[in-house]
Amino acid sequence: MIKIFIIDLKQDDPKKCTARRMERFGFATVTEIGKYNGGIVLSPYTERIISISDREEILNKGLWAVDGSWKNGEKIFKNIYGKFRRLPYLIAGNNINFGKPYMLSTAEAVSASLYIIGYRELAWDIMRLFSWGHTFLEMNREPLEEYYVKSEEDIRKIEKLYMP
Repeated sequence: MIKIFIIDLKQDDPKKCTARRMERFGFATVTEIGKYNGGIVLSPYTERIISISDREEILNKGLWAVDGSWKNGEKIFKNIYGKFRRLPYLIAGNNINFGKPYMLSTAEAVSASLYIIGYRELAWDIMRLFSWGHTFLEMNREPLEEYYVKSEEDIRKIEKLYMP
């Protein structure tokens, strides 16, 4: 099983927190800032894109996400260290940022990452926890299939085809 860790900054309404729901159903471990001990950290503030080449690192040390407000994003990530990767172009399917590119919930980001590195079924299992989860995967089915188990270089080229 892939270890998924989520640094919860406690900035969201607990009832809407996708990280807490993932933890409740056994898909993730919610932790605090400063607990990172290796693995890939999802961040929108890096040029590196998650790809199949990150799979080994994720299998060995885990996938890390940060659950917090988009308003304080850049400031927050300055206090976190790790091997950062961003997601390629995808559109949010969640109720709060529906239709906005890159503005994914924590669950969407984790699910997309797993899909890209070859774990489609686990990605779907996580998204089934949310009433809007299937919407995210269906809206992004074509790009996710294109990004599926590709190199970072290939994903970068493919991403340009989906960007407006």
